[in-house]
Amino acid sequence: MPHPLLTPDDIETFQRDGVVLVRGLFADRVDSLRQGIEKNLCHPSPYASENERAGETGRFFDDYCNWTRIREFSDAILNGPAAEVAADLMGSDRVQVFHDHVLVKEPGTSMATPWHQDGPYYFVEGRQTVSFWSPLDPVDEASLRCVAGSHLWEKDVLPTRWVTESAFFPDPDLYRPVPDPEAEGMDIRAWPMAPGDAVAFHFRTLHGARGNTSANRRRAFSVRFVGDDAVYADRPGRTSPPFPGHGMRAGERLREDWFPTIFDRSSG
Repeated sequence: MPHPLLTPDDIETFQRDGVVLVRGLFADRVDSLRQGIEKNLCHPSPYASENERAGETGRFFDDYCNWTRIREFSDAILNGPAAEVAADLMGSDRVQVFHDHVLVKEPGTSMATPWHQDGPYYFVEGRQTVSFWSPLDPVDEASLRCVAGSHLWEKDVLPTRWVTESAFFPDPDLYRPVPDPEAEGMDIRAWPMAPGDAVAFHFRTLHGARGNTSANRRRAFSVRFVGDDAVYADRPGRTSPPFPGHGMRAGERLREDWFPTIFDRSSG
């Protein structure tokens, strides 16, 4: 039986569409995660970005790979239900942590999160992957938006730099251009969400988010997991996150000391 937060239909939907809503996944850790985000804002990592673009208003902050130094993040990842839910959705016995991500859009932030797939930025290949995106404030218009079925596209979408919109890697012809899902009539999934709800989506699911034109903050905590079949993949340049000095080779499982297994159904 799946975790009580899931139904068999949820798992089928995730496998088919690459995205599903999980209500209440981090509901009991909303206050703690808000505290963690304030710590992150006060003490950003070297990877932090303010995403400043000419003509845009407001503040759009994001940062990642902080879960090992911010206790509130590690507690939510290690001690909550997320890892078991991830295993159920992926159909995996094991769950390894890949990384966390914080995204904060203050009131009146006009910049959208561009449409993108996470997978092309990562040095991970595998069918068994899942990200959870959880708002810590009520969201409607500023909620995450995902294109159903895009995780099954034959060709990856061109990864770009969010501010300059330039290609992230050389040889952009290896990728399909970034689409306009609304103009092209794609099946966009999005939900009004309460704090602690989570959108679960595959690393290759195309997603994005509008700016935050409301009078309220939009703080979001995200964590990415990989499963049994995930391996290291060479990319044509520095990945995001880069994890410098990792020493892994193509086809190897992600190293356990950096990407620990936190759930293993086969070990009971």
